[in-house]
Amino acid sequence: MSDQSPPPGWTPRDPDTPPGVPPTRHGRTGRRRFLPTWRMVLGAVLLVALLIGGALVAGYLLVDIPPANAAATAQSNVYLYSDGSQIARDGEVNRVNVPLSQVPRTVQEAVLAAEDRDFYSERAVDPKAMLRAAWNTATGKGTQSGSTITQQYVKNYYLGQEQTIKRKAKEFFIAIKLGREKSKNYILEGYLNTSYFGRNAYGIQAAAQAYYGKDVGKLTTAEGAYLATLLNSPSAFDVVAHPQSRPRALARWNYVLDGMVKKQWLPAAERATTRFPEPGKVRAAAGLSGQRGYLVEAIKDYIVDNKILDDKTLAEGGYRITTTIDKRRQNALVDAVDEQMVDKLRPDTRKADRLVRAGGVSIDPATGKVLAMYGGIDYTKQYVNNATRHDYQVASTFKPFVFAAAVENDSRTQDGRRITPNTIYNGDNKRPVTGGRIRFAPENEGQISYGNITVNTATDLSVNAVYAQMAVDVGTGKVKKTAIDLGIPENTPNFLPGPAMALGTLQASVLDMTQAYATLADHGRRTPYTFLEKITKGGDTIGLPQRTPTQAITREAADTTTSMLVSVVDNGTGTAALAAGHPAAGKTGTGELDRSAWFAAYTPDLVTVISMMGQDPDTGTLESLYGALGEPRIGGGGYPARIWAAYTKAALEGTDPVDFDLELQPGAAQPPPPSPDSDPPQETPGEPSPSTPERPTRPSPSNTTGGRNQGGQNNGGQNQGGQDNGGPANGGQDNGGQDNGGTTQGGDQGGTTQGTQGSTQGGTRGDSQGSAQGTDAGPAEGLRPPSAFLE
Repeated sequence: MSDQSPPPGWTPRDPDTPPGVPPTRHGRTGRRRFLPTWRMVLGAVLLVALLIGGALVAGYLLVDIPPANAAATAQSNVYLYSDGSQIARDGEVNRVNVPLSQVPRTVQEAVLAAEDRDFYSERAVDPKAMLRAAWNTATGKGTQSGSTITQQYVKNYYLGQEQTIKRKAKEFFIAIKLGREKSKNYILEGYLNTSYFGRNAYGIQAAAQAYYGKDVGKLTTAEGAYLATLLNSPSAFDVVAHPQSRPRALARWNYVLDGMVKKQWLPAAERATTRFPEPGKVRAAAGLSGQRGYLVEAIKDYIVDNKILDDKTLAEGGYRITTTIDKRRQNALVDAVDEQMVDKLRPDTRKADRLVRAGGVSIDPATGKVLAMYGGIDYTKQYVNNATRHDYQVASTFKPFVFAAAVENDSRTQDGRRITPNTIYNGDNKRPVTGGRIRFAPENEGQISYGNITVNTATDLSVNAVYAQMAVDVGTGKVKKTAIDLGIPENTPNFLPGPAMALGTLQASVLDMTQAYATLADHGRRTPYTFLEKITKGGDTIGLPQRTPTQAITREAADTTTSMLVSVVDNGTGTAALAAGHPAAGKTGTGELDRSAWFAAYTPDLVTVISMMGQDPDTGTLESLYGALGEPRIGGGGYPARIWAAYTKAALEGTDPVDFDLELQPGAAQPPPPSPDSDPPQETPGEPSPSTPERPTRPSPSNTTGGRNQGGQNNGGQNQGGQDNGGPANGGQDNGGQDNGGTTQGGDQGGTTQGTQGSTQGGTRGDSQGSAQGTDAGPAEGLRPPSAFLE
């Protein structure tokens, strides 16, 4: 019997579907019901592609090749003092266009090797690079160039340097049109004539003159490769303006030449014999004479380094830049350098006076604002800014950072004593540092041995032996970290952890050191320095970076360091600063071979660092300052301290002196004199015992007076010299034994017995040990080096 037909209105049921469950289309159940089908996906992709294609076509049709941008007739930037008066304008654009035929083939190839090696074979745009650059800009991850030379030319000539998605979109379409309408040679010629090379030079011809004083047609391959190098970072890679950037510039120059070899544009044999072509001196515009050029270049560097504007955008001009430079204090700093140093130079009669350079920076520690800067005698005569250069050692001005690190890390000596201003160290000349992996036996200034002295006295007299040992006790890595926290850039040249770093072997700039000392002055709070109050262009205000203050080190560490630097000014090597008439804390420093002399100091509300430097004006080599200004030696406590005092007095004129408000570490206050029966301080680890036969003897200028005044009578003899160390400590038969250890003080502490010991042993050891056993545990005035040896 056959199946009957279903009655009318009956809906067939899927045998796999349970009763009561409605059927679904195509058998899609569960989560699959909510997923798009392949037809839907394909349709969406086609729709997006159609929209993108339509947008590209519309963009291509709507965006025309515009006329040349304002860079062809670029405006000057105006730089203003904090009060709104003008510092300088940075000059008109220097551009001379030349046909491509006048540019040597190897110079063209050097540019291609640097910027776009596949220029002749690739398309006008690189979509991947464009999308990557747009994404980085939109997400705040930084900026990126247009990649191809065609795109860079469009940006240079038709648009501008601003990093926006709108500008990148225009660049994309104009580059496509230009690539279809113009030849590769036309585009390369335009690129070479519009690119910025630094030194206010636009185009390859202006650059050839600015760097090598010749027309572009006479450039060598090596010179062309260097100019091509500058395209990557025009300001930073100028090895004359920024000597510290030489390694990076040379690496880029080698990259260009190697690229030429790889593309078979340069024979490998010729590459092997190519030497770096030193560019010529900078010829500054007349409008930037005096200090104006130094200020403008330092401000430009700050803007570029902090990514406020890139150097190409800034070079377009039209910006009104209000700075933090205080006109009155700027003039006061220039006057102080002129009156205390420049007016006394006699380069015609004293050869050494030709070598003298000076740099200075003054900062408000509470705000981080740079109030004044001295870059050199004249920007048009000495182009390199002495306030921002990084090729001189900072010498003993680094020592406070070692002590600050000790307090910050609660550091102890090798035998477990907490490091405070009153901790006793051995200060003998060439005393080997103990506890480190590197053998190091530093010399003291003047080859003087101080014996056991407190950290405070070692700071007053800038004793290298003490601070080298302290750096090892703290840990050289911790010392470096503290210095970085205070404001020393991590990439500072020669900033290597090791005991020698305590002597200031790193090459920080005057500006960097002022930042670090400003952190100490503001109780350990670091406010990043700035040159800028405001930047505007037209009706727009350019955003400035946030400078949120941070507590770099504890107030206790900063203030205890300050307390010792106050002593340096009151009692140590920085007494010339007392002429400022304001309470001050500071440190002197004298670089290796006396190539530099520093004074870094501050009042509670003004921080200033002054440095004198020696440099041959013809060769640029660093030179010693021996004989300059008629002095056998130039130390930080001399001319630099006097310049500091004169400036500070003028800068703070009309203000009342303000005392430091300090919170010191426990044990930093001067302890009471020890009682006769108290235990003597422990010896510094590594210190030779009293029976050690050979010790460095004290130089003759302080043999007698040092022992009599400080080691024997006041410190060694009176307090503990007779019984414990009077003889050996204080200088032989005259001072240690008979006068102080034996006859005068021996009766109370041990009399004849110890006096005899002084006679027999004191002569060979002088004050190298017992000076540590008195009230101050140090030589103080009697062992002060002659003025010529003060750091």
